Amino acid sequence: MARFDVATLIGLIAGFGLLIAAILLGDGAGNFVSLPSVLIVLGGTLAVTLVSFNLGDVFRAIPVTFGVAFRRPRDASQAAMIAVKLADEARKQGSLGLPRTLTGVRDEPFLRKALELVADGTPTGEIERILENDMASISTREKGVAQMLRRAAEVAPAMGLIGTLVGLVQMLNRLDSPAEIGPAMALALLTTLYGAVLANMVLNPLATKIERHASDEATLNRLYAAAACSISRKENPRHLETFINSLLPPLKRVRFYAT
Repeated sequence: MARFDVATLIGLIAGFGLLIAAILLGDGAGNFVSLPSVLIVLGGTLAVTLVSFNLGDVFRAIPVTFGVAFRRPRDASQAAMIAVKLADEARKQGSLGLPRTLTGVRDEPFLRKALELVADGTPTGEIERILENDMASISTREKGVAQMLRRAAEVAPAMGLIGTLVGLVQMLNRLDSPAEIGPAMALALLTTLYGAVLANMVLNPLATKIERHASDEATLNRLYAAAACSISRKENPRHLETFINSLLPPLKRVRFYAT
């Protein structure tokens, strides 16, 4: 099972905690709560995002966002060691040992699929094409979600500005009623605040995390694809180790075989 990434939760709690603390140390939270401002920013951001993307894409992005944002990133070095170890075991035991190996990679669906293709005797060229298509599909999905969040992050401050203009119009229309100027001005300022907070403390950070996850996931999948193709070709696992290390940064490279 994917492990929970506390960094995202800590970041969100710390960011909003500091903001709330600053508010409470001032005149209190009551002055920073406005339902019309919330409706303008949240409702407007969602509405414009729905205009920019399909309804199905927006709803599918929700579980992807939560699944990626709160999933601890996997270690590339550990994945590389798994790949080389599998190739080493397959060289010693042959393809007959692959079905038994599959039970140990249930938490790695991409790797499991790659090994199933090898175990089924699929030609190496076809394995490469299938895995490349899968990698492209996964990357497109996660980058699409990140793009959607970026778009929402662009819209949120704009909706805050629209709310500010609405509040200013209301304020100018009530200059003859001094008691009503304050609430109108509050609406004008709070929508700008809400839009900036939503964009810079939620949407943009989540988009960045998803983009980072997509890059890391692509690297790991390339390692697993290389291992599957190497096993299919019955290559020396030492060659696989050399190739895998060429995909990793120096500090992440592995040494399964003693030199």
